[in-house]
Amino acid sequence: MPVLSGIRKFDAFRSIAVASGLLLAVATSGCSLVEDRSGRYVNATEGDELILPETADSSNFTQIMPIRKIDAADAGKIQSSDIPRPPDMTSEILEENYVVEELDGRTWLLVNDVPGRIWPAATAYMNERGLGVAYDNPQLGLLQSEVANFSMRARELLELSNEPAAVNGSEAKALLQVRIAPGVRRKTTEIQVRKLTSEGNRAEDGSDDTGVWPTGLIPWSGANDSSTGDLELQKRLLADLGSFLKAREESKSFSRAASGMAARPLVKLVSENDIAKAIEMDLDYGRSWAEVNRALVESDIAIVDLNRSEGWFFVDFRTADERDPGWFSWFSDKEKPRHTHTVNLAEQDGQVHVTAEVVENYSGDRGSEDLLKQLFDYLY
Repeated sequence: MPVLSGIRKFDAFRSIAVASGLLLAVATSGCSLVEDRSGRYVNATEGDELILPETADSSNFTQIMPIRKIDAADAGKIQSSDIPRPPDMTSEILEENYVVEELDGRTWLLVNDVPGRIWPAATAYMNERGLGVAYDNPQLGLLQSEVANFSMRARELLELSNEPAAVNGSEAKALLQVRIAPGVRRKTTEIQVRKLTSEGNRAEDGSDDTGVWPTGLIPWSGANDSSTGDLELQKRLLADLGSFLKAREESKSFSRAASGMAARPLVKLVSENDIAKAIEMDLDYGRSWAEVNRALVESDIAIVDLNRSEGWFFVDFRTADERDPGWFSWFSDKEKPRHTHTVNLAEQDGQVHVTAEVVENYSGDRGSEDLLKQLFDYLY
């Protein structure tokens, strides 16, 4: 049956040709087989406004991805290619120069400016809020208010009773201290506040005052652990101070005395023969751990696993080319991060030393010194 055999061969060739033609058409048409949904943005109707319960705090509810408004009169003129891009979500983050941060029972205001410019503004804040400045030391970065009991505005700020009993001397005295210090990151300032009282013959920082309110500038003695009430008050005061500083951005002055406060870097890169060996952090362990974690996240280094008590991060520090699976990525799921380097933290001589090492099964181009240099760039 030679004729029938030839027919079968022709049909098979025709099927292959048709299939090849379809593949070529799909490849050349790009995404033409996928529905173009860009026009929906123009013709979409606005939904009902979200109604929150009366007990809800509206400040906690914001748009995750804001959508730009389009006037109804202009909607018909917009083509798919003219649809406005969504707003840059990073622009607001970069402009946020006053951030209240919290860690291990401590809180502080992070300001993207040098202490010499913050000092005069902090002094103005104390006077503006009715606290006044009784003592100050720019070299130590300490501002101490007058006794707050005799100013109604200061009493309200420090959350003292509305019915003062200071007339007969039965009310505990209270004052506010502000500590200004260079931040961990370059050209930043960290501000802490604390309320000190004479109640119970003990100051808020835990030091005894033997029943007599101390005179002069009270030393700042750390006070790492604060009660929940104290911490909430500190965060409110710092937020209020941040708003005050932001409103005075255009009229900042500079203090030469405050510029002389200890400016020694809190983060230092240790090298031998121009090869990075470690990072020294003049911070407590908890703060060092948090800063290293932040630096890893901000530098887009994937964290595979971590253990704070043992002091290590397992990270994926491969280059983009090393992570790229090539053409096979079309037919497989996105590759998960894998452990290529280890970041170690250890306390030594009152400091935290950060080191890095390469795992045995990694044969790429990036060494431990490359990881340390990139971490240092984001730490300081």
